Amino acid sequence: MPPIRILFPFAGDTGLGGSHVSALDLVAMLDRARYEPRILLHGQAGKVGDHARALGLGFEVVEDIPLLRSPGHPRPGDVGPARYLAHSLPRLMRLIRRIDPAIVHSNEGRIHTSWALPTRLTGRKHLWHHRQDPTAFGVNRMAPILSHAIVGVSHFARPARPVRPIGDRFSVVRSPFDFSEPAPDRAAARQAILAELSLPGDAVLLGWFGTLTPRKRPVHFVQAVADIQRQLPCRPVHGLLFGGALGPQSSLGEDCARAADACGMAGAIHVMGFRSPIAPYMAGVDVKLVTALDEPFGRTLIEAMHLGTPVVATRHGGNVEAIDDGQNGFLVDPDDPAAFTAPVLRLLADPALRDRITGAARQGLEPLYGRATHLAAISAIYDRLAGV
Repeated sequence: MPPIRILFPFAGDTGLGGSHVSALDLVAMLDRARYEPRILLHGQAGKVGDHARALGLGFEVVEDIPLLRSPGHPRPGDVGPARYLAHSLPRLMRLIRRIDPAIVHSNEGRIHTSWALPTRLTGRKHLWHHRQDPTAFGVNRMAPILSHAIVGVSHFARPARPVRPIGDRFSVVRSPFDFSEPAPDRAAARQAILAELSLPGDAVLLGWFGTLTPRKRPVHFVQAVADIQRQLPCRPVHGLLFGGALGPQSSLGEDCARAADACGMAGAIHVMGFRSPIAPYMAGVDVKLVTALDEPFGRTLIEAMHLGTPVVATRHGGNVEAIDDGQNGFLVDPDDPAAFTAPVLRLLADPALRDRITGAARQGLEPLYGRATHLAAISAIYDRLAGV
């Protein structure tokens, strides 16, 4: 039996987010005797293409098929519904027929809405891999009608108001993580950050990791760091934001700088940008703060737990499915930046508590979030869709 051909389309004009990392990690893991993955990038290779190359993956770039515009996040070159139906849709259908996949596996917003209809119209199977808000328009209005399978990264991500029952078409499959690499030495990693930023040895390093998007609320992080400094006047407290924007139009980096000025923390908030590898930086901070709202399941939360960095996260979204408050991390009021202060101060003041929290966090990660678990679950869905 020939391998099942699976097409993975991506937008090439974005930054590299968790959805791209997870999806490309899956592509790299697929058994080539059973599956034939094909990667397609719209417009340009971009950072997604760079990551694919780093994994040894080939791809095709399609420059002349605009994506359907997302009302909340419009990008240059995207088109409205009329232009999409008249121009993009027929071209996507021809592209699908040329590549001839059995399954189209989409992993991000504009790709879902642009590819679900042509996949259905050409008689292929569509897998909508949902990593966004459970109230999102597409997964509630389009996926229940057009997609043959809907995968969510958490129970929180399940479509909240689907237009038709999704029944057994929906399943939860956690994102894949590679736990095989040894964690960096935390003390050495911390010293490297202090040296890079010319900070004193007693500085408190609070980390924020992710793409600069409104949902992840980097400004909320700045406000939390400012409150922690107010409550800990005897030590310099610094907030480090790691990650890039998903598009050139994002102003969140500047918004964070303005918020730092307003809080009197201008010299203590560092927009570090995209770093790779990220593990030494994540291991080097004292505490990781997760300020996101409506986050279905953030990759960096699990990565920090693996590296032995304690996590304080909002009691919202998929965070509550990964953290047992007070056992392997802390959960706080998502609406109050000052809510981060008490658990952070406890972790800084009590090394035994920190060791207990981080030790518990590392336990059981492999069977829940390991790459083999993810691969087996997605492969079973592919086989079901292909009728194997």
